[in-house]
Amino acid sequence: MEKTLEEYREAAREVYDRLRLPSAPVAVRFITDDDEIPAGFLQPSAMGQKWSLCQAFTFARKNKGNVAMTARDNFCLASTLAQGWVKLPLDDLIESQILNKWRLDLTAELRVQGLFIEVASPEIQAIIQTHRGFLAAPATRAPFVPHSVLFYGNPGQITHAIQALSYDGKNLCRSAFNGYAESCIKGALLPHVTGKPQVVIPGAGDRAFSNTGDDEMALGVPGPVLFSLRQNLFKSGLEFNLGYPVAAPLVGHLTEDILPGWTYIKKRLEEEGRPLGG
Repeated sequence: MEKTLEEYREAAREVYDRLRLPSAPVAVRFITDDDEIPAGFLQPSAMGQKWSLCQAFTFARKNKGNVAMTARDNFCLASTLAQGWVKLPLDDLIESQILNKWRLDLTAELRVQGLFIEVASPEIQAIIQTHRGFLAAPATRAPFVPHSVLFYGNPGQITHAIQALSYDGKNLCRSAFNGYAESCIKGALLPHVTGKPQVVIPGAGDRAFSNTGDDEMALGVPGPVLFSLRQNLFKSGLEFNLGYPVAAPLVGHLTEDILPGWTYIKKRLEEEGRPLGG
């Protein structure tokens, strides 16, 4: 059964509160035409400005603002091309990256681009090429059902979120990293077009332009996966889950018997005649 807008908001509020996240989750919805931009949404170009896409996320999560981003609003042209908002041959995107000296040479750049070969499939490109921009807003009160939801937090908080996603084995995270285009591509676009969560280590743009902290990382999930994340939060390990803030045991005089799975392994090793240290 399809979830309502209020159910999305409530799920985002619960994850936000239970993980004690430092900023609001960001709801992202991709648009195919300017007519889909709601009244009251800020557009940088309307103020004679341009932002980066990661700045839009910061505006949504820290300033609790609603923002629309299109090609005319975004100064980060490489991400505009990657999002499909304007069209140039892939060779031009690769040449722009080489000129920026992000990688050693053409071979290195092609290997990096190969990390995202999944996006080159005709099915995914057909979706991307319909996009003309996106809306971003705090997920706890966004006026739209999100295609993707982007969470920022410290490694401990994001670890719990990843454990929740993998708890039922249905939403495993497999992410490639290159230090660039992390939040805009992996945090927003890829979860929507692939239907898979992505771990985000904020890249150079996030750090340089959008006031993303050195201790922050993020997680992008397809909109509907938000409900699985909420349902399974802190279930991993059940009574052995450390919770948040982490309730770690006092280290000292620990043995394998601290967890039943480890006790089982020790017993099996002894039964096989391979006791620990033997």
